Amino acid sequence: MQELEIEFKNLLTENEYKRLYQDFNMDEPIHQINHYFDTPLFHLKDAGSALRIREKSGKLTLTLKQPVEEGLLETHQTISRLDTEDMLSGGGLIGGEIAELLKLMNISPQDIVHFGSLETSRTEIGYKDGLLVLDHSKYLGHEDYELEYEVPSYDEGKENFLSLLTSYKIPVRETDNKIKRFYKARFK
Repeated sequence: MQELEIEFKNLLTENEYKRLYQDFNMDEPIHQINHYFDTPLFHLKDAGSALRIREKSGKLTLTLKQPVEEGLLETHQTISRLDTEDMLSGGGLIGGEIAELLKLMNISPQDIVHFGSLETSRTEIGYKDGLLVLDHSKYLGHEDYELEYEVPSYDEGKENFLSLLTSYKIPVRETDNKIKRFYKARFK
């Protein structure tokens, strides 16, 4: 399954996170774990792409993210616990649609290795034709808070997101995606 992801992100302070959480009357967060993969020479990273397995609500999903003009093209593949354990222990990428896409990128699925994991407590709520997401993530001794806004339209989404930040007096902060933040912490 493929979908186009258009989202806006902004890192938050703990106080900003708590204020938004309370003001939007958010539900109890759901715990998820992202396991990140690449080749030892970071061929995916160099292509602006990312590969992860997400564990959420008892489900395991393998996702390849590839850059497109206004967002990311995400390809999702359901994966079993056994295949997940095999990939985490160095068995390379399982077969399927994502392995075929990697081959088109001249990346051997057997070269895929696990680089680490990031744990997130996530809560979501509908907001102006999009999805407002509050994340509290922990990885490699780091902890951060993030606001995401997932939308169907780039221009309208950007306007709504910036308006929300302004109304809460939250400064726009340059915000890398989770895998980039993870890699910065892992290889600093």
